[in-house]
Amino acid sequence: MTVIKDCLTTAALAALLAGCAAPSAPHVQRVHVPVPVPCRESEPPRPAMPTEALDADVTLDAFAAAAIAEIERREGYEGQLRAALSACTAPLEGP
Repeated sequence: MTVIKDCLTTAALAALLAGCAAPSAPHVQRVHVPVPVPCRESEPPRPAMPTEALDADVTLDAFAAAAIAEIERREGYEGQLRAALSACTAPLEGP
């Protein structure tokens, strides 16, 4: 009788200890991962630059005026490109 009792006690203790070794319930963890999305902003068209249309025999004054106008036009185009880039790199609205 003691042998059976000892075996049952040992089996019960082994079963209890085996329950401690079992993996615990799964833990749900939220992870924020950046996901690439296509940019739907269109690239602004490149404007015609004033110095590109000048003849080879243009005067210095005409070339200087065209160069100043081109600087202004390039700055405007750069502003359009920056706006398009910031629209593409802005964070998405989340749920």
